[in-house]
Amino acid sequence: MKKCIGILLGFCLGFLLLPGLQAQAAVPEVSAQAWILTEAATGQVICEHNAREKRPMASTTKIMTTLLAIEHGDLDTEFRVDPDAIRVEGSSMGLQEGDLVTLRSLCCGMLLPSGNDAANAAAVRIAGSIPAFAARMNARAQELGMRDTYFVTPSGLEGEGHGASAYDMALLTREALRNETFRSICGQSAVTLRFGNPPYERTLYNSNKLLRMYDGVIGVKTGFTDEAGRCLVSACERDGVTLICVTLHAPDDWNDHMHLYDYGFSRVQPTELPAPAALSVPVAGGAQEAAAVQPAETVTIGTPGGIPSGVRMTVRRAPFAYAPVCEGDVLGELVYAYQEREIASVPLIAAENVPARPAEQPKRSIWEQLWGAVNHPSCTKRCGCRAVTALPREV
Repeated sequence: MKKCIGILLGFCLGFLLLPGLQAQAAVPEVSAQAWILTEAATGQVICEHNAREKRPMASTTKIMTTLLAIEHGDLDTEFRVDPDAIRVEGSSMGLQEGDLVTLRSLCCGMLLPSGNDAANAAAVRIAGSIPAFAARMNARAQELGMRDTYFVTPSGLEGEGHGASAYDMALLTREALRNETFRSICGQSAVTLRFGNPPYERTLYNSNKLLRMYDGVIGVKTGFTDEAGRCLVSACERDGVTLICVTLHAPDDWNDHMHLYDYGFSRVQPTELPAPAALSVPVAGGAQEAAAVQPAETVTIGTPGGIPSGVRMTVRRAPFAYAPVCEGDVLGELVYAYQEREIASVPLIAAENVPARPAEQPKRSIWEQLWGAVNHPSCTKRCGCRAVTALPREV
């Protein structure tokens, strides 16, 4: 009898613990030696393993190189590639000595076919040399809080001490995806460009197969070296929520990312961030003192349960706007931040028209009024006498 009771108690205890065990087991098996899954807007970690461990990350390095190239600007000016920079092993976009190219084309060459030649050419164009560009990469990494990262090369080919943690690569990707140019390039399966000597059209294809394997994937970058193994940084959007996944040294990286996204999207719910009520902007010279404003769009984040307590919003606007104000005019922005890092900024637009206040007419003395009525009976202010209309006269 006691044995039966023990078995029954053990069964009941196991049943009570089952939900917790199931929740823990829901995290998928991942082949990567280090990995992380985060929510892109807030950077909140959904799940991770060895995510703060610095490791070689191969061509995912080019996320930083491309971001710096885009932030440098002047993307569409043609220049001749440095002949020494493009003499590099590994994957290539096909640059040859004497080729004319633009920084925009080099960004495509880095993010799609993972051109090492493109990375080196961009580095020399921007900073004058590869070591000088690496210094810029490290400075930008410090700005982003990438504490377990050190860049030596713009391409990701191994250099002494070159490496980053999965967590840091998620931070970098979060920043890169806020740049619309970066986001649009990394999500393309193929792109047709003009470069060469003389320039001619050719098509580059994206090495990121995940774009075609899983709905909602919007990039980002593949990588492989013998030391780093297969590395992959990706991002996926669903119902307004974007998740970022990083795997380092992952033999089965495509499946790792798909399984982690299945898990991640099951754990977070789309949540709209609230906007302050009754916002307005003073209007100088308007028919009314202020114009009501409203956010142009809503901001959605993914949360496991409600809005995080660290989310803050700030209104940025000029002290006043000049009349007339038309409905839809941008009069400021609403900025959301989480843990002192900006999540999103939304334009604040006028919700109504505010016409200019009519110009006030100067007051006239009684003698001016009489003079205008007698001598300028049909004046409509064109003669400058300040008479508005003639006084009625009896015939």
